[in-house]
Amino acid sequence: MSSPSPSIRPVTVPEIRAARPSGRRIVMLTAYDHPTARLLDEAGADILLVGDSVGNNVLGYSSTLPVTMEEMLHHTRAVTRAARRSLVVSDMPYMSYQTGRRDAIRNAGRFLKEGGAAAVKIEGGRKRAALVKALLDAEIPVMGHIGLTPQSVHLMGGYRVQGKRIDQARALVEDAVALEEAGVFSLVLEGMPESVGRAVTEAVGIPTIGIGAGRYCDGQVLVLHDLLGLGETPSPRFARRYAEIGREIEGAARLFIADVRAGSFPAEAEIYTTPESLAPARGAGPGTRHR
Repeated sequence: MSSPSPSIRPVTVPEIRAARPSGRRIVMLTAYDHPTARLLDEAGADILLVGDSVGNNVLGYSSTLPVTMEEMLHHTRAVTRAARRSLVVSDMPYMSYQTGRRDAIRNAGRFLKEGGAAAVKIEGGRKRAALVKALLDAEIPVMGHIGLTPQSVHLMGGYRVQGKRIDQARALVEDAVALEEAGVFSLVLEGMPESVGRAVTEAVGIPTIGIGAGRYCDGQVLVLHDLLGLGETPSPRFARRYAEIGREIEGAARLFIADVRAGSFPAEAEIYTTPESLAPARGAGPGTRHR
């Protein structure tokens, strides 16, 4: 990670953990590369999440499941090189922590040691509590994630809203409490009714960050590609599009293609000149073929 300017105060894990008493609303966005991370950092995002959603949005996978540790580290390094203010959190990809405590600590540690991240995020509720404690024993801050957990897509039977039944809602509250007791510094709530998001938020003292979990969370996160209109598929109901960058990119490419084919690019302002003695013979010009 680049060294912050003395005038820039980086966001810290303790600062996020203490956000609720201060009334601070947390803003988190996904980031997968250096240029967009730089822009989001300068815009004032509190947290940049290097999400395993890089699989769907950048790498062309149909889900997050194929994403590897090496891919996540590659993208994490790109983001941390740009972040001067925002806290960088990296998703632990599928099977990087489910195979045991030893693997989990080693892989999570790589995100801090090699990737430059400040914390990791893992999916799952009570069953992850012991793992959270082990990671904290290794000095690795952990963000939790419950509700619709994309790495459990097959177990859930698809990307379905969680907590619709009263027993499911109670289980999510219990998951949140268990993760707080284990030591997570914040908790992502994804894909649940607003009433459940509110109940979970009121049951814990750590900040909750919602994505499709309603208005009562302590902060919100969106996948950048949904926010900018860059996705190949329609954005989920909970996402608000603030721009249509995808259309802008396609439109710019079409204009460039048309200009090249019409011979109007490059124009005189876009070329380097040569000494008169090296100028092409009279009559030669763009498109002239050498024989």
